[in-house]
Amino acid sequence: MPEILWILFAVLLLVACAALLVLEIFIPSLGLISLFAMACLAGGIWIFFQYTALGWIGVVIAIVLIPAVWIIVYKLLPKTKIGRILELKKVEQANGGIPDLDQLESLLGKTGVVAKPLRPVGICDFGGNKVVCVSETGFIEKETTVKVIHVEGNKITVRKTEAV
Repeated sequence: MPEILWILFAVLLLVACAALLVLEIFIPSLGLISLFAMACLAGGIWIFFQYTALGWIGVVIAIVLIPAVWIIVYKLLPKTKIGRILELKKVEQANGGIPDLDQLESLLGKTGVVAKPLRPVGICDFGGNKVVCVSETGFIEKETTVKVIHVEGNKITVRKTEAV
């Protein structure tokens, strides 16, 4: 084979090395794919030293080519169909979180509306503040008026009231 074909074959082995290292991420092979990747790397560099006067050019090509393939995969994979399947979904942040204890205690005796049914736990709206509440008696439907009868720690107990 002419020298140029050997050099192209060596570059092809280096590309195969990079591709196999990327594949190792997705296929659990207990390092077998990595072993083949290292064999491709060694074979490519060996060919460069055998058939060219400047074998170190092959080492430089490997040092540049393998990370370049990783960067390309890193940039392009999320845009592909399989990349979107593999990518974790973004989690929406909860707005507000748990109110301070002082804020919860200030709700004692106030009335609000059930935002999500209490079974016996659900969410009640007290003037724009949505808080997790516990029903005193059991199930309370949505849009029912409730009154805070007890606050202990971050546990708010409510009772169904008659609409005014």
